[in-house]
Amino acid sequence: MSNKDIKRFQEIRSHIDQLGLSEEEKSNSYKKIEEWYEEDRAFGTLYQDLAEISPEIKEFFRELGLI
Repeated sequence: MSNKDIKRFQEIRSHIDQLGLSEEEKSNSYKKIEEWYEEDRAFGTLYQDLAEISPEIKEFFRELGLI
């Protein structure tokens, strides 16, 4: 994770800690956030690789509302 991502993740964790959730609910929330981060990162990598292959990919993703 980049420093920006780490800071944002810590802010989200802090907010979750203040919600009065059980330890299990907190743990599940942290895991879900980490999964979302990994999915976003994977999409970014996929997008960059595809965009290098074909400039049309950027427009296609834009039309789909993905970027």
